[in-house]
Amino acid sequence: MEKFDDRRNAYACLKLSYDYLKYKEIKLCFLLCCLFPEDYDIPIEELMRYVVGYGLYQDVKSIEGARKRVYVEIENLKGCCMLLGTETEEHVKIHDLFRDVAIQIASSEEYGFMVEAGIGLEEWPLSYKSFEGCTAISLMGNELTELPEGLVCPHLKVLLLGLDRGLNVPERFFEGMKEIKVLSLEGGCLSLQSLQFSTNLQSLLLIECECKVLIWLRKLQRLKILGFIGCGSVEELPDEIGELKELRLLDLTGCRFLRRIPVNLIGRLKKLEELLIGDGSFEGWDVVGCDSTEGMNASLTELNSLSHLAVLSLKIPKVECIPKDFVFPRLLEYDIVLGDRYYLFYKKHTASKRLYLGDINAASLNAKTFEQLFPTVSYIEFWGVEGLKNIVLSSDQMTTHGHGSQKDFFQRLEHVEVSACGDIRTLFQAKWRQALKNLRSAEIHHCESLEEVFELGEGINEEKELPLLPSLTTLRLFHLPELNCIWKGPTRHVSLQNLSFLELHYLDKLTFIFTPSLAQSLIHLETLRIGDCDELKRLIREEDGEREIIPASLGFPKLKTLSISRCDELEYVFPVSVSPSLQNLEEMEIDFADNLKQVFYSGEGDDIIVKSKIKDGIIDFPQLRKLSLSKCSFFGPKDFAAQLPSLQELTIEGHKQWGNLLAQLRVRPLYFSIFFSFLI
Repeated sequence: MEKFDDRRNAYACLKLSYDYLKYKEIKLCFLLCCLFPEDYDIPIEELMRYVVGYGLYQDVKSIEGARKRVYVEIENLKGCCMLLGTETEEHVKIHDLFRDVAIQIASSEEYGFMVEAGIGLEEWPLSYKSFEGCTAISLMGNELTELPEGLVCPHLKVLLLGLDRGLNVPERFFEGMKEIKVLSLEGGCLSLQSLQFSTNLQSLLLIECECKVLIWLRKLQRLKILGFIGCGSVEELPDEIGELKELRLLDLTGCRFLRRIPVNLIGRLKKLEELLIGDGSFEGWDVVGCDSTEGMNASLTELNSLSHLAVLSLKIPKVECIPKDFVFPRLLEYDIVLGDRYYLFYKKHTASKRLYLGDINAASLNAKTFEQLFPTVSYIEFWGVEGLKNIVLSSDQMTTHGHGSQKDFFQRLEHVEVSACGDIRTLFQAKWRQALKNLRSAEIHHCESLEEVFELGEGINEEKELPLLPSLTTLRLFHLPELNCIWKGPTRHVSLQNLSFLELHYLDKLTFIFTPSLAQSLIHLETLRIGDCDELKRLIREEDGEREIIPASLGFPKLKTLSISRCDELEYVFPVSVSPSLQNLEEMEIDFADNLKQVFYSGEGDDIIVKSKIKDGIIDFPQLRKLSLSKCSFFGPKDFAAQLPSLQELTIEGHKQWGNLLAQLRVRPLYFSIFFSFLI
């Protein structure tokens, strides 16, 4: 009885939170979240499609406007702790107790929700005597093997069903649902003829469903959102879809056998705002006036007829499919893939403005096609683009159409990956250096002609020059045999203050990594991995033409992992003045460096710094757990000693004078939990 009272009191408190919500829209948005299974990562995009179909925001004129409103409602509900965040911004959760309260409220006569989602149902729930008062039924996340022949639900607006793949939806199943606005079916087999009387439908989402007789879609004239998602049975879209004058969103994602979209079907959807044909779906774009092997197909030029188009996802298998002089319109969101060598790169990042080019020849491509996208693109990936000279293809073809100069390109770029592009020499030219303020990660590999990644140039107005690369957090460079510098030009304005991960491998001509001014900005570097850089002599060049010596303030306070291997010309790693800053270093591995003299060396002016910062010549590395060194006579200068109180694993390999090295390492044998070995 006491537990019952506690639960009832908890429900009363949570109900009070609901009552305090000011507007009916946010209340209903919250209640719609209970339609999903317990402990479910709710896709906000899916929730938005229900909201639009339900007609919750009548004053909102666009799909994107509704999406923004839903995100605002969710943030407000999270602020009230009524919803929970997840690992991604695209999902949200509802706590079990709040979901129970939501179901309790929603199942009242006022709302009429019936929720049995994700509980393993195979049969239609018989515990409900009548569904006549229901406005929403959620049986999603189940695998129903049978449905009633006819269901009388005169007030039903939302129906969400999870069906067994072999279930055929009865033809008369929807006859008693004249007011239905939102229908989502996952699984099963559906004849669209059974929906001919559901003329109030505004959101129809068919997920991995076998769909038949699609021509009956013409009856659904109020439809705003139509989705065939992962529907392998959809091989051809009926021309009748072009008659859906109110359609705002068409989602054909994952329809891997879709081979034909009739000519001008897309072009007739004048109110279409979002077109999603990516992720292994339709690729048969025709050039105007050309026949495909399966008859006339849709052309990209039809996109120019869609004045409201704001979101686009598609794949173009060959450059030849792009009509002459075609230019992608300005878009809010896009995921555009050109080329055959495409893999699921979109899983790496959650960027919403992506451009992928793969296995094509840049000379055959009109760069103007993409010029409307470069000012807004957030993720770029190029793979095997022959003849690629720089990151914007052939920039001399650009006219920028009202976007100002090319300096406006990449203002929103966050991630870039370029691989197997053998002709590119400079990735980012100097004219774009100020635009890269939002660049967070860059990965470049197997570009055999690349000489520099960032061309810095000279600032026109030194006083007004803003910090360069302030947002860069991750940089990976692999297999670049001609790379002689990462950043070319004066680095005094480059700020790597947010760089946390740097990985460099197989850079045959690289002799150093950082200038002193660059190294001074690395206050958040956590991981540094270097391998197979044959000409690398030092990590930090002593002089860079801007500063005579390495500054006393240089340090890496966040560095946790340092790994260097197979760098035969490496003589030194860090100046000894850096060592006091390495308070968070946990792992140091320097292996197969044949010419390594010292890990820490004395540079010009270091004697004064050492005396002021290092007491009695002893430096404490309080967090260092793993130390591996090869062919190194001394850890630091001869009067230098390292205190290693947390060391658990020590490997010294391949040097006759290992005794000199060991004498500089003050360790406590009792702390060794793994092994202590000398491999000579």
